[in-house]
Amino acid sequence: MRGSARAPIGWGSGHVTGVTARSLGLNMYIRWLFQLSQLQQPWRAAFLKHIQGKHQGARHWTHSGGGPYRAVIFDMYGVLIPSPGRVAAEWELQNDIPPGTILQAFISGGEKGPWMKFMRGEITTEDFLQQFGRLCSEISKTSVPVGSFFSLLTSEQVAKQFPVMTEAITQIRAKGLRTAVLSNNFYLPNGKSFLPLDRKQFDVVVESCLEGVCKPDPRIYKLCLERLGLPPSESIFLDDLGPNLKAAASLGIHTIKVDDPETAVKELETRLGFTLRMVVPNTCPMRKTMDIPRGSLEKYLKDLLGTQSTGPLELLQFDHGQSNPTYYIRLANHQLVLRKKPPGTLLPSSQAVEREFRIMKALANAGVPVPRVLDLCEDSGVIGTPFYLMEYCPGLIYRDPSLPGLEPTQRQAIYTAMNRVLCKIHSMDLNATGLEDYAKHGDHIPHQVQTWIKHYRASETSSIPAMERLIQWLPHHLPRQQKTTLVHGDFRLDNLLFHPEKAEVLAVLDWELSTLGDPLVDVASSCLAHYLPSSFPGSLLRGFRDCDFTQLGIPTAEEYFRMYCLHSGIPPTENWNFYMAFSFFRMAAILQGVYKRSLTGQASFVDTEQSGKLPEFMSNLAWDFAIKEGFRVFKEMPVTKPSMRSHHTQAGHSPCRAPQA
Repeated sequence: MRGSARAPIGWGSGHVTGVTARSLGLNMYIRWLFQLSQLQQPWRAAFLKHIQGKHQGARHWTHSGGGPYRAVIFDMYGVLIPSPGRVAAEWELQNDIPPGTILQAFISGGEKGPWMKFMRGEITTEDFLQQFGRLCSEISKTSVPVGSFFSLLTSEQVAKQFPVMTEAITQIRAKGLRTAVLSNNFYLPNGKSFLPLDRKQFDVVVESCLEGVCKPDPRIYKLCLERLGLPPSESIFLDDLGPNLKAAASLGIHTIKVDDPETAVKELETRLGFTLRMVVPNTCPMRKTMDIPRGSLEKYLKDLLGTQSTGPLELLQFDHGQSNPTYYIRLANHQLVLRKKPPGTLLPSSQAVEREFRIMKALANAGVPVPRVLDLCEDSGVIGTPFYLMEYCPGLIYRDPSLPGLEPTQRQAIYTAMNRVLCKIHSMDLNATGLEDYAKHGDHIPHQVQTWIKHYRASETSSIPAMERLIQWLPHHLPRQQKTTLVHGDFRLDNLLFHPEKAEVLAVLDWELSTLGDPLVDVASSCLAHYLPSSFPGSLLRGFRDCDFTQLGIPTAEEYFRMYCLHSGIPPTENWNFYMAFSFFRMAAILQGVYKRSLTGQASFVDTEQSGKLPEFMSNLAWDFAIKEGFRVFKEMPVTKPSMRSHHTQAGHSPCRAPQA
């Protein structure tokens, strides 16, 4: 431990014992505590805040002077991560420990108490737990497992940075301001200081256990300012305890009191003059036809998450996810994504959010990157339809497959990462993940063809000639399935979430069409954009057929397929054209369903007039591939007498015609 100069904190060295909230009424108990000379202001504020649970608006102490801000200094506990008092109150409730025991032990002994000595790095974790445990037992008149509390306090589950603060720090640094963390903290048993934060967020980190001095001693503030290289008037300090803020203000530092991180960030925005909230990409305000009842949703979320926040529920709608409406939710410090079935009457087995939830839950620890799912609610009484919740995962979704603005090497890396994650999906051990019964084995393509024919018929609004030809052609040209794997069902670039700074897939999204079957269906689906023009109508899909692949650095469909075969260790298939024909046919059927739902306001974001043209466009492309497949088969036929070729043509096996019914 370091032997730095020790700083007198200024409160007495008394010892609180023998009285608990259970032996006095809560209000009387708090008044009694406030009369004790040794319970000085820092812990009076903390105790009142965490025992009574009353949140006040953000307050601050002002000082004379001014000037532009150049740095923001953050306390850790109660500002960036949950405070020890809050963790203690919940832990005591769960473990039937008299409420207030831990907080009394924190303040007991003043600067000579075990907690203050621990935060100055004067005693080891082992010594602290022994002294603190005896103290808690004396206070509560019962055995207190302080090791359990300490483990919870330092666990990854609890010591997670508030997302709203992470966003704020990112925005502050983006504006060129400096950031610092000024924390009263302690050493862990491994000899390292406890700072569960990404240190790269901060230009300066000041820790009490390393410096041997704690807030509110002025010296630790001066040390922080010295390392920032700034005068006090150019800094703002955020803390949850009044005495720490008063000490900072007395030096000329601007201050904000944090009773609630969300409220504090709003005040910090006002002070700095710019927003500290990141705009959630690909979202927009709710469409009237897609709105959901907020009151019942908020009650459900609070019950699920165990939060008692009084902050507003923020609800935005993602502008993609045409079949299952998808929403961004922020409640207190939680950022979530909600996927629900659309309103109204649906086709059988469609919009299966239940399957999405099951598959993503199964893949969570299987090596395939997926968002962490939280809960499936099949009770339509909550928001009108079944839905599931998952954690919001920030990242980039590339909506334009030509990847404008990137270098050729970056585009190549992104498509390679896309290819590799597809191989990972197809290499999943179905038994190990509990997905061996996720769907029937074998006959995947025949079943899919019939399924999408039925879906198309159920949503048909007018006759499309190419669809009629495909409906007859596809069942007569089915390939033989080589193996059965997990199939995503709609594997495309815009269903992948990428790391913002490197070619890494953070999450595979939109699993509603997933099944067990022929993996080449996914490979073909991921190549749809290669055959669509960049001027493709509508915003659902985009293409780059008319672009120079070499100049872009993007592999051609043939190169992409060979890359997949190399990574998967399988030989290339000869009937690639069939897979493309089926993929475009299926997409035409999907778009027909979207169009029909748009007529009744059930689709998320659709230009109804424009979307009505897309199924025919897609089916024409599908038929082009059917013709190519027919020619391939025709060319591979053995040379026979003219009468035999004539016989084949008459029998309906022309490469350009669908077999006759």
